[in-house]
Amino acid sequence: MKICIFEDEGYENLYPISLTRPIFELKCGQVTLRERILRNFPGVYVSYFLRDYLATVFSQGKKEVSVNEMEALKREDVLFINGRWLLSKGELSLTGEEEVGICGEETLYLRATTKTIKDCFCLNFREFIDSLKQKLKKKEVKARMITYPWDLIDNNCWALEEDFEFRVKEGIQGKLPSSATIYGEKDRVFIAKSATIQPLVLLDSTKGSIYIDEEAIVFGHSHIKGPSYIGKKSQILGANIGEGISIGPLCRVGGEVEETIIHGFTNKAHRGFLGHSYLGEWINIGALCTNSDIKNDYSTVQVYVKGEFMDSEATKVGSFIGDHTKLGIGCLLNTGTVIGVGGNIVTAGKVLPKFIPSFTWYLNGKFYKGYGLKQIIETAKVVMSRRKVTTSSEEVKVLEEAFKITKKEREKLIEKSKR
Repeated sequence: MKICIFEDEGYENLYPISLTRPIFELKCGQVTLRERILRNFPGVYVSYFLRDYLATVFSQGKKEVSVNEMEALKREDVLFINGRWLLSKGELSLTGEEEVGICGEETLYLRATTKTIKDCFCLNFREFIDSLKQKLKKKEVKARMITYPWDLIDNNCWALEEDFEFRVKEGIQGKLPSSATIYGEKDRVFIAKSATIQPLVLLDSTKGSIYIDEEAIVFGHSHIKGPSYIGKKSQILGANIGEGISIGPLCRVGGEVEETIIHGFTNKAHRGFLGHSYLGEWINIGALCTNSDIKNDYSTVQVYVKGEFMDSEATKVGSFIGDHTKLGIGCLLNTGTVIGVGGNIVTAGKVLPKFIPSFTWYLNGKFYKGYGLKQIIETAKVVMSRRKVTTSSEEVKVLEEAFKITKKEREKLIEKSKR
């Protein structure tokens, strides 16, 4: 039997962070949702189904997998797994009865034999899954599903602890200076052999584990609370790192950060607060940028989802920022702010709007189209080259498609600013 990890229609609820990557490539804890699924099924052949414009970039560097190949599904029994499932260790078995696992109205998984697959087969993946759902018996299952961006934040502490237990085989491997302190249990701290901990660092494991990965550098006067994860080659620049933090790889983080996931290749090197937020890749946060993650009246937070503001039913919600966005110095982000991909944001001394569309400039309190997509791509190439990463033609095509998808919402607000 093999497994098939798939995207369903829920990816739109996770914009803008899912605009440039499959939903199962979002992170929670130390790893992506996809990696969390795969470690439950070591050595098993995998098929993937995702949006066509993301398929080529996703396929790069992955051997012995099939992507969006319907015919490959007919060769053996398959366990289909929804890529939005935050799967825990031992929560799902590879073998078992033919069935569809349901959590409320969500489809978690489908287990089907070759015969059933052939009986229901069609070339459209979503229609094929619907046909299987009609044929298979249903089983109600409790599960953690990622439906909205804040679900990743709300589950991050739990995921960090599970990941620590899964990965840690030995204790502290790297050097810990005599003036650096572990406050709490030492066996809840892992420091990779190639990581660097400078003097006067405080690692607080009283409320959760701390994992500092390969070639990470924690500079002096940094304070890190667990549970937290400092990714490969990331730098903590004398920062106050609160609980529920996932950082990296290759990030530079200063100031104060808590309950936040920073996907990778992102700079927040200066002072300023960031909380209950999810940041994509290749983002730059200017000095003194600060976001709110709780309202003054402690009521639930409204967040922009699929063209309208909805009640998150949560009182602590920060910001969600898409790839390649740049925030100038001193930006103030309101509670539940959503900023799309490829944005250029400059403060006007006031709190920013709660929604800024992808590939938009926000200057002096107004929305502009800026220099256009071509210049955004050229800037992305420069930024990525500084980390010795070459921008592929396939990655450019992803940005071009994201630009088309977000055209209407962008033009609507730009036109409104003109009036």
